[in-house]
Amino acid sequence: MGTPSNEPRGPDLAGGIALSELPDGEPRIGHLEGETVLLVRHGEEVFATGARCTHYGGDLGAGLVTGDTVRCPLHHACFSLRTGEPSAPALAPLPLWEVDIRQGIVHLGRRREASTLDTHGRRGAGPRSVGIIGAGAAGSAAAETLRREGYEGRVVMIDPDRAAPYDRPNLSKDYLAGSAPEEWIPLRAEGFYEENRIERVVASVTELEVEQRRLRLGTGREEAFDSILLATGATAVRPRIDGLDRPHVLTLRSLEDCRKLIATADGADRAVVIGSGFVGMEGAASLRARGLEVVVVSPDSVPFQRALGSLVGGRVKRLHEANGVVFRQGAVAGIEPERVILEDGSAVPADLVLVAVGARLDTGLAEGAGLETGDGVVVDATLRTSAPSVYAAGDIARWPDPRWGSLRSEHWVVARRQGEAAARNILGHDRPYEDVPFFWTEQHGLRISYIGHAAEWERTEVDGDPDGDCAVRFLSGDRTLAVATIGRDRESLLAERAFELEASRDSARSGGGAA
Repeated sequence: MGTPSNEPRGPDLAGGIALSELPDGEPRIGHLEGETVLLVRHGEEVFATGARCTHYGGDLGAGLVTGDTVRCPLHHACFSLRTGEPSAPALAPLPLWEVDIRQGIVHLGRRREASTLDTHGRRGAGPRSVGIIGAGAAGSAAAETLRREGYEGRVVMIDPDRAAPYDRPNLSKDYLAGSAPEEWIPLRAEGFYEENRIERVVASVTELEVEQRRLRLGTGREEAFDSILLATGATAVRPRIDGLDRPHVLTLRSLEDCRKLIATADGADRAVVIGSGFVGMEGAASLRARGLEVVVVSPDSVPFQRALGSLVGGRVKRLHEANGVVFRQGAVAGIEPERVILEDGSAVPADLVLVAVGARLDTGLAEGAGLETGDGVVVDATLRTSAPSVYAAGDIARWPDPRWGSLRSEHWVVARRQGEAAARNILGHDRPYEDVPFFWTEQHGLRISYIGHAAEWERTEVDGDPDGDCAVRFLSGDRTLAVATIGRDRESLLAERAFELEASRDSARSGGGAA
């Protein structure tokens, strides 16, 4: 991910700017005292905030304004223009400037930083204690949101991964490629959780007793909580292949996995990636960036065939091939010390093997507790499980969506947003989770954004050049199920907004009301 320029842009705002120069609902960029500022007019109000997304520095001037919010074109983070408060995947708020409108001229006043956790409003509300099982995207987002909402009770995150929470999507991208240092990987600075009274317990949870709301840890310790959030995520699949236990055969799910992969890559020349899904293809691009020869072995003819179709998958394959990656269609029969044996009997030399054939949901705790499960942990619209005091979020949660029906997603942004939503509902908001699923992938400098959900589709419609900028719509009948875009970030944001409006219309027709 390239570092955005910090050079100030647009007009100098020191002397103010005419209100007439700010079209309602359209972002405008200016600068003040060497810093770029985003200006947005909303009716008779004008907001002034930082102009760079706090996730990966996306240009909010190219974003989408909806009411008093602005969305980042890169990865769909959303910010309140009033408070600067972020929603996933952004972690930090935007700085704000005081605004004074005099005689049709907009003047900017004092700049202030919004608090990272702007605790407001709900002090004393909610249960006395919340136990969060899992410190990944959903779990950490939930813990932070509880504090942001002003919750004063005990918050405990329990996870066996000593390094969590960290930026998991970066593991297969810039960090593995060697272009992101490890200090970028933790989501929060050292001391953050202690300062915000979020307890971090490094342990596994072996048992959940629903009636008693009690957890038994692998250390033998027991903990009871008034409310519990399950955010256990998934683990990497390890297929039954001879030689899978060899030291140069690795998976990529955790930071420790990635450290091992980097250490092995440093002493290797030739890598085989088994699997052509997102982790496999991002891993292939990153290992190629490290100078390794890379062969991808997969039964699919093109990458992402089942998720994005042959057109987008074909574009990705051609891009990888142009960067020196070789594809072999087929299955792996076995792995030897210096080569991978395919089912057709041929061999591919390998000093390193990355197994990336999917993830297995970690639902054992929920199943053992007697919660309703079925390709995930079944939750209602508020992310509550079949036990009233237990919620679930992230990869394991299967929720009822107003547009796509029963839905489950294994993507970072969805997990973060569900963690935020679950935390607020634990505090009594009781609002349905209706965010539109979104994910992105980046390989060899190409970013693909995907909004919506299309497990199956009848046809696709393509606007633009598949080898250039384009939008691909996945349709069933006349209904758009999902949109994949390349080089059309604003179009992706507009598609997200269209899906939101679709849910609102459906709710109005059914006599309900989206919160």
